[in-house]
Amino acid sequence: MTANSNDQDVYARILNEISRVIGVVDRDQLDALASLISTSHRVFVAGAGRSGFMVRSFAMRLMHLGIATFVVGDTTTPGITGRDLLLIGSGSGSTASLRAAAEKTRHIGAVVALITIDPQSPIAQLAELVVTIPAPSPKVERDVQWQSMQPMGALFEQCLLLVLEGVVVRLMQMRGADSDDMFQRHANLE
Repeated sequence: MTANSNDQDVYARILNEISRVIGVVDRDQLDALASLISTSHRVFVAGAGRSGFMVRSFAMRLMHLGIATFVVGDTTTPGITGRDLLLIGSGSGSTASLRAAAEKTRHIGAVVALITIDPQSPIAQLAELVVTIPAPSPKVERDVQWQSMQPMGALFEQCLLLVLEGVVVRLMQMRGADSDDMFQRHANLE
């Protein structure tokens, strides 16, 4: 099976969309997130749907860095405490279950951080730190200058993964870690 020129155009357009969005994400917000993670006792991550898959990937990398990390909803996830961080990935910033988790986290006294399209969303109002990924999406009503060729929230989800990978690299720098250090914590019961 060979790719035709139209397929290549699709991939180039997707990469262009990702580059366009990532290029305007506030690097100070990302540095603040890395600092917040590095000073938290433990990190809990939450997301729904495909955004949930992206934050689960991030949780794995944090574990590889030696950071105590848990995915909200897993059966082995402990209770959050006031010394912990809850990081939510949500394009809309309004998913009911994630909002409830943010409210509970604030009630307990832990920190909430959100990565979202909508910095004015209900969960953003509960968060101490909001990282905005300004991807166009039908999930969020706002004025946008352009539309993604990709379906639904795909562009946000792709950018979420890449932004979090960048945070991992920043944390590696902060901790003086490299890939070999992280590989020592890689799963060995595969």
